[in-house]
Amino acid sequence: MTEFVPPGTRYVELTSPFAMKRGNALHGARVAYETWGTLSAKRDNAVLILTGLSPNAHAASHPDNPDPGWWEAMLGPGKPIDTDRWFVVCVNSLGSCKGSTGPASTDPATGAPYGIDFPALSVEDGARAAREVVTSLDIGQLACVIGCSMGGMSALAYLAMFPGSARSHVNVSGAARALPFSIAIRSLQREAIRLDPNWNQGRYDDDHYPDSGMRIARKLGVVTYRSSLEWDGRFGRVRLDSEDRPEEPFGHEFQIESYLEAHARRFVRQFDPNCYLFLSRSMDWFDLGECMGTTTEKALAAIRLERALAVGVATDILFPLQQQEEIAQGLEAGGAVTTFAPLPSPQGHDAFLVDIDRFGPTIGDFLRAID
Repeated sequence: MTEFVPPGTRYVELTSPFAMKRGNALHGARVAYETWGTLSAKRDNAVLILTGLSPNAHAASHPDNPDPGWWEAMLGPGKPIDTDRWFVVCVNSLGSCKGSTGPASTDPATGAPYGIDFPALSVEDGARAAREVVTSLDIGQLACVIGCSMGGMSALAYLAMFPGSARSHVNVSGAARALPFSIAIRSLQREAIRLDPNWNQGRYDDDHYPDSGMRIARKLGVVTYRSSLEWDGRFGRVRLDSEDRPEEPFGHEFQIESYLEAHARRFVRQFDPNCYLFLSRSMDWFDLGECMGTTTEKALAAIRLERALAVGVATDILFPLQQQEEIAQGLEAGGAVTTFAPLPSPQGHDAFLVDIDRFGPTIGDFLRAID
């Protein structure tokens, strides 16, 4: 089991024991984060970014790590999330393999990786861990919490569990609860990993690694991250150079198949399978209403903010646009001046990562309006 930590990552040691929502606790756990910009004298210009399942804390380049980050076009001086104005903190999710404690980390009680003995992970656990990062930086109230994809779930949990912790919120292609279609897809992804003989009940190593399971899981994910409209525009029915492969019956014939294979192979050894399982399941379990002991609608309305933005695209089948609309309506019912921004992007769930021409101005305009 391997952890994949970018250079320049910083850490906060979590309260020990760190009690988990569904039982048990972590001892000696930590959370990885990175920062950009300068915290103001009043400590009132902090923006927290909570990520999707697979990203690390390296959202953008900085002096300690000049490599481009996963949201490079969005974050930096003069960019939509303008680090000339904002002090930005990006947290790697608890349960990840990219710096924060997760199933690939060493269990101090045994000296071996946790594996599937890691405590049951919830979105709420990740939100509480992120809160400890913010507190460690002596930030009383955030100017804004930005949550992307799974991070949109984490952000809502954060805001609900810690009232008054932020003045505003940007929910980017997120959700207040998991829907059946998304649960079904993630269930298939987990099944692909678990049915790989090399997974071996979570006891694998570099020589006996569930490559096939991870490949299939990633392919399923990529299919849902984009849209059929984009696939048709990019690949159509274009075939590979040679369709006659007698040594590989039913092998790849179309360019879309080759693309998925190449994409999956790049991912397979860059994310720990057990971490994938735990984080994926945490999303399926999440319902903000259950988190707060009420309905989803009432839980959203109980969040008190000055301003909120819920943004998504109609081509997103994984976190469909109706979920961002539900968030906007709920936060507006709680008194926030709320904008619901359905963007006409063909690029599906991943649009917020690649369609910066649409997402950038929408998020940038919202942040500029914050007092």
